[in-house]
Amino acid sequence: MPVHAIATLRHALVTLRHDASTDRAFVQTARTQQVLFQSLPPKFEEVWLGLVDRLESSALFNEESCSFSQTDLLDSLDMVLDKAEAKLQSLS
Repeated sequence: MPVHAIATLRHALVTLRHDASTDRAFVQTARTQQVLFQSLPPKFEEVWLGLVDRLESSALFNEESCSFSQTDLLDSLDMVLDKAEAKLQSLS
């Protein structure tokens, strides 16, 4: 169910915020939510995976040498999840 996918992603995001070493697990989880992707307009998957790609790239560098803030990326992922949840509610 898409609602469960959002809950899974929210939990993975909270875990990542508290433990940066979980970045690979988060990326894996974030990329494999096909039920959610299929339940929303294609733009959601495009935006979500773009942010995940940037997060994955930023994990290769420390915060200071990266061209974008990991905190900002996590905040953006949170915002996309909020919008996805609102869209799912409007569809039901």
